[in-house]
Amino acid sequence: MVDVEFRVVSERRDGLLLALGQVVIANGFTLLRQRMLNSDEGVVLVMVVRGPADQLLVLEEKLGTHHLVQSFEASPYEGASSAPAQSAARPGNGHGNGHGNGDSHAAPPPSAPPVAASPMPAGATPIDMQRVETLLPQLARNYPNILLQLVALERELPPAQREATLRYIGQRVGAWVYKRDFALGGQLPMADSVRRIALPAMRQLVQAELHDDSLRVRNSPFCHRGEHGECCHFLRGMLGGLLEGQHGGNVRVVESQCRNTGAETCRFDFEA
Repeated sequence: MVDVEFRVVSERRDGLLLALGQVVIANGFTLLRQRMLNSDEGVVLVMVVRGPADQLLVLEEKLGTHHLVQSFEASPYEGASSAPAQSAARPGNGHGNGHGNGDSHAAPPPSAPPVAASPMPAGATPIDMQRVETLLPQLARNYPNILLQLVALERELPPAQREATLRYIGQRVGAWVYKRDFALGGQLPMADSVRRIALPAMRQLVQAELHDDSLRVRNSPFCHRGEHGECCHFLRGMLGGLLEGQHGGNVRVVESQCRNTGAETCRFDFEA
C-alpha cells in the first residue's frame, strides 16, 4: 500500500471533491484527508489517499485527464510509512498560439472519466466500454501513429456500434490532446479555435486544410469501405473533443461532405 498526496487545480469548486473522490474510491483507494482553498490559480484541492501501488498510475491517469482538472500533481505523502509513490506532474502544457510543444512525457493517456463527462451520442448503440478503455492508453502511447489501430478496430466492430464507438473514442482523444497541448491558451472565437487548435491537431494525423470556416481532409483512412454515407466518425468525434475545451458542450461538428459519398474531400463544419 502507498500513501500519496494529489494536488489538483480546477476552475470549479462545486462538486469537485465528490467527483474526484468517486474516482479515487472506484480505483481501490481510500481518501484519508482533503483540503480545498482558493488561489490565484483557481480552486486547489489537496487529497491524501492510500491504496495499492500497482493501481497508482491508473489512478493518476484518471485524475489527470478528468474534465474538471486543469492541472494535476502527485507526490509521496510526507510521513507515510509505506513505500514511496512515484511522483508525477500532469499540468496541461498548452500554448495560446495553438501549437503543441510535442512533449508527450507530461501527457497521461486518456482514461475513463465519470459517465457524465463524455456522454455517448443520443440513441447510440451501447459501446463495449471495456474494450474502449483498454484501447485508449494504447492510443496515447502510440499517438499520433494511431490510424491503423482505429481502422482495424472499425473493421472488427459490429456495424451498429461503429459510429457511436469511434465518435466516443475520437472525443476522448480530442479532449486529451486539447488538455495536453492547448489548454493554457486563452478563450477564442469558434473560427480561431478551428484555425489554431483543430487544424494543427488534425495535421498530426491527416492532410487537413481550411476553406473559409470549414476544415477539409484529403486522406481520411475511414473512407471507401463499401458502405454508404459519411463515415469519418473518429475524426468528427476528435474535432468535437478538441473544441469542447474552448466552447464547452455547445460545439456541434457536422461532416457535411465525405469522400465515401463521392466528394473530393471530407468536409467538417462547426456550430456553436
